[in-house]
This record gives sequence, structure tokens and C-alpha cells, in this order.
Amino acid sequence: MKAICVTSTRGLEVRDVPLPTDPPVGHVLIDMDSAAINHGDKAFLAGPLAGGNVVPTSRYDVWGASGAGVVIAIGPGVPAGLLGRTVAVYKSLSRSPETIGLWCERAQVPYTCCVALPADVRPRDYSGSLVNIMTAYAFLSEVRSAGHRGVVVTAGRSATARALASIARRWNVPAVFVVRAASAEQQFPECDTQQVLALNGENFERELAVIAAKMATTAVFDGVGGELISRIAPILPMDTTIYVYGFLGGPVSVSFPTSLIMAKNITMRRFRVYESKAVKDPHQLAAALDELAGVIDDSLFMTKIGREFSFENIEQAMAFESDHGEKAVLVP
Repeated sequence: MKAICVTSTRGLEVRDVPLPTDPPVGHVLIDMDSAAINHGDKAFLAGPLAGGNVVPTSRYDVWGASGAGVVIAIGPGVPAGLLGRTVAVYKSLSRSPETIGLWCERAQVPYTCCVALPADVRPRDYSGSLVNIMTAYAFLSEVRSAGHRGVVVTAGRSATARALASIARRWNVPAVFVVRAASAEQQFPECDTQQVLALNGENFERELAVIAAKMATTAVFDGVGGELISRIAPILPMDTTIYVYGFLGGPVSVSFPTSLIMAKNITMRRFRVYESKAVKDPHQLAAALDELAGVIDDSLFMTKIGREFSFENIEQAMAFESDHGEKAVLVP
């Protein structure tokens, strides 16, 4: 079968690899409909090779973590109801040496990487969704367990921000969404427990300070870093934890006086979905997948498709950029 594989120097190339036909225990075979290219794919492949940041393993070095397709075979121990179902997939939810990445014609993954989709949705519309949905679910689970009542989200109008909006609304978690401009505010549905603030607003800092205090938003989901965190840190509530998830702000440093830490007890820590209890604990992961299967058809969870690309056009697909959250989608 055709597959996009990663080289030892983190390049990508199309290869012919063996077609899997007999899934091992706990695994499923998926005829792939489509696979999205996420920001994490670009960031990892473009990152430095030093420092132990090794290429994640996949049989035949097939790349790809997010996609959607039809389960055409199941291994022992897999619930029989998955056979024949269309599923959204996030490969990183369960690690296995038998995994074959999703940028191929037929993937092989543990069944705990999959959420069954309703029969009336188009699989391509969920080809990049599960990574964002599980990130939102795991983050909100973690901050609630840590005693935080509300959250500030700096991920703009990204797919993860939209997923956070949906789950926060369902769980009644107060949330403030920081977007670049007022024109992006309409991306989020109105809700009594949610506010959207534009960075270019005339009274942004004052409004954020008032709303954050009122909603007790002491957890920050930060997908930007740099100048934005430097700007908002002084106006965050006492005992706020900033969870660093992304770095769209590039190499710009985060800068605020250490006295702020003493005065407000500000904490910074990284957040990775596959390090969270919601993913690492098998029982919590099973509960999460069951819950998400019942709500995944929410329009806020849908993948915003910018352009579709064939495998042969992987270079153009990786170069695709959008300011509105659309993703490049690979189609076998």
C-alpha cells in the first residue's frame, strides 16, 4: 500500500509498505478515508534533532496521528461493535509497537485510539478532530481535579479552542477565550458561562482583569506563549496556573518580574495530552471515549478543511497555512 513515511532526518517520502491484513490483540485495521495535518506534525518534523527528541515509532515509519476511516477488521479483545464502524482516530492515545501510522491507505492502531462516528456524518469532517477533542477533555479534567473553577484560553479560534468551548459549556466550566480580533468572536456560540475578548480591543486588559476575577479563571490554556503571556500574567487572578500547550508566539520570551510570582503565586507548567491522567489511566480513557462518542457530532468538533491533497503532494500539503484554523487533509 501507499504510505507517507518519515526519514531519519525528519523528511517525508511516499513509499510502498506491506498491507496489514490480520490485526493483533486489541488492535483494529482501518481503511483510511482521510488524515489531517496538525500543527504538531509541522512543529515536530521541523524541530531540532538533538536533545533526545526522537521520532515516534510506527511500523514502516508511517507518519500521521489524526484521521478518520472505516474499521474493516478487529483483533481479539476488541469490542465487536466497532467492526464496520466509521471512526475518528488519534494514534497517540495508546502506544503500541504494532501501530501503523495514519498517513497511509490502511492503518493499524489499538482500538482505544478510536471514537465511533454517527452514521450520518462525513468522516472527512472529523479527520483532524480527535486530537483537539481529547486535548480539551484531558485539560479540563486535569484543571478541575486541581481545584480550578474556570479557565482562560489563549488558543484563538483554533480547533482546540472550539473543542474547549464545547466541553466547557457541557461541564459548566466558566471560560474566557482570547482571540486576535473582534471579527473572530463570532466563531464561538453565545453562552452565559463564556466570554470572548479580542486582543485588539481598546480595554482588553481591564476587561480581562474584571472577567477573570468574576469567573475565577485560575487556569490558563496557553497555545501562544511569548508576548501574550507576558501581557496577561499581571492581571490574572491569585493562584493561577498557566498550562503551556503551544508556542505559536515563536521564540519571543515570556517576561514578567519575579515579584509577580510572590505576589500572585503564579505557576507555569507544560501540558501534554498523552501525559494526562485522562489518557494514561485506561479506565479514564475508556470513560472519555464513551462520553465523546455521544457528543462528537457537535459542530464545534468538526475539522475545518482548508485543502485536500493526494499523498504525492505531501510537500505542498505541509506548506499549506491558514489564518482561520483550516487544516490540510491528505486523501489516499
